[in-house]
Amino acid sequence: MRDGRWRGPGSLGGVSHVVVDVVLKPEISDPQGQAVLGALGRLGHAGVTSVRQGKHFVLEVDGTPDEAELKQIAETLLANPVIEDVELHLPTD
Repeated sequence: MRDGRWRGPGSLGGVSHVVVDVVLKPEISDPQGQAVLGALGRLGHAGVTSVRQGKHFVLEVDGTPDEAELKQIAETLLANPVIEDVELHLPTD
């Protein structure tokens, strides 16, 4: 995102973009997701049956990302592992 445009996970000029998505575990109540689901129904979008809200982080990493280090960062700083699940999206190119 160095030039202000998000390109998704990948690498550009020695900088890799890593995306970390954090969502509440399925067994944890999600009042914000329920509120969005209710609003969608009122707006006529009855086909949506579930909404889970979460957090989306974009990390710029110099060089090749270290998956183990990024997982540790995600699970100890970006998320609460007791109630949240973490998904890493590493660059593929």
